[in-house]
Amino acid sequence: MKSRNNILRILALVAVVTISLMLLFGKKLGAFQHDHSAQNSSSAANSSGERKIFYWYDAMNPQHTYNKPGKAPDGMDLVPKYADEQPTGRAGQGASSAKAGGERKILYWYDPMHPAYKSDKPGTAPDCGMDLVPKYANDGGQDMAAGTVNIAAGKQQVMGVRTATVEQKPVVRDIRATAQIVPDERRIAHIHVKVPGFVEKVYVDFVGQLVRKGQPVFTLYSPDMVATQEEYLIAKRGEQTLGGAPYQEVSQGAQSLLRSARQRLKLWDISDQQIKKLDETGEVSKTITIHSPITGFVTDRKVFPNVSVTPDMDLYVVSDLSNIWATADIYQYELPFVKVGQKAQLQLSYYPGKTYSGRISYIYPSMDPTTHTAKVRIDISNPNFELKPQMFGDVQIKVDYGNKILVPQDAVLNSGNEQTVFVVREGGNFEPRKVTLGPAVEGNVVILSGLKAGETIVTSGNFLIDSESRMKSATGEMQ
Repeated sequence: MKSRNNILRILALVAVVTISLMLLFGKKLGAFQHDHSAQNSSSAANSSGERKIFYWYDAMNPQHTYNKPGKAPDGMDLVPKYADEQPTGRAGQGASSAKAGGERKILYWYDPMHPAYKSDKPGTAPDCGMDLVPKYANDGGQDMAAGTVNIAAGKQQVMGVRTATVEQKPVVRDIRATAQIVPDERRIAHIHVKVPGFVEKVYVDFVGQLVRKGQPVFTLYSPDMVATQEEYLIAKRGEQTLGGAPYQEVSQGAQSLLRSARQRLKLWDISDQQIKKLDETGEVSKTITIHSPITGFVTDRKVFPNVSVTPDMDLYVVSDLSNIWATADIYQYELPFVKVGQKAQLQLSYYPGKTYSGRISYIYPSMDPTTHTAKVRIDISNPNFELKPQMFGDVQIKVDYGNKILVPQDAVLNSGNEQTVFVVREGGNFEPRKVTLGPAVEGNVVILSGLKAGETIVTSGNFLIDSESRMKSATGEMQ
């Protein structure tokens, strides 16, 4: 009986040991199978070509990262960050990825709202809960100008950044203005008489008539003129009689009297031909003929038959229109580019396709207080008299600035006190550059200093880059 009990105890002990061993080896076998299946799935994922996603981030604010896809606060879809891409400063990934060749070294992480707070590892700010931003070793280095900002290529595309190459080329500008045609004041003649009298016959009897130089205009009867002619004839007969007298005083007196009478006739505009006729005929003319002093058109007339005239009356106005003036109204901001001697072209709507060339001869010294324009006088030849006074036309003046540095106006940020252009540097860096502006020419602007030909500048999206640059400069000052 006692031996039977011993056998039962031995069998129970063997059963307990067997069950324990089975449980122990079963767990190890399950762990082995789990590890083997994980390795197989990992190798299968790698062999299938799928890219591992580290995290998702906001394209406009890459420092804001998330553990799953979704929407950013600004409404844009979150962008995945893959394992084979250069990290953007994601917490927990920047330190390991910084070891890759050619990438920037991270010095520390800081709170963008409170840059004084720094950390030697990624994480979140204690005050606002924002992700810490990495501070790279080459940020604000000596090889970068103050305010230089680095923007990733993807973010540049989102911001709509466009660039252009700075060129140096001939710059020509057209100044356009409205002009009025007026007579050349240097070619206007006024006809007067020098002795009172009466008009007898009128040869030029309407305004607008074309007269030639020396052409008879009207005849004048003047009692004073008749008396002077008689005195001249008496003096001439006396000179003939007494010119050979033995007494020198007598002969010289007769000659002096003749010269005085002749000179008085000339001063009264009696021509040499009329005096010659008086010498030949010895007859006094009742009337004298007044001639036109120039070739031109009669623009004013106050002479009529049987009308009494005096020396103070403006009897005829004759204008030579073979050369005219075009007076253009130039705005005050364009005046510095207009010079005497510049070529100008005149076009009239009534003569389509025809251009009249001239030169600027004078710039008037005063401004019109209403239009804030100054008159500029242009001399234009008018041999066929096509251009008539009081016509209106369009004047075009070409301004040649020579070879200048020229950039689009959109590329310049003008704050009033200073003008800035962003220059593209290597590695996605954008450097703010102060420039001095010249005149604006058809959507472009001349750069007097600050840029050189061949450099690449930002023409679109520069406002957003300027915001990034100012934020970085402000952050640096706070640090």
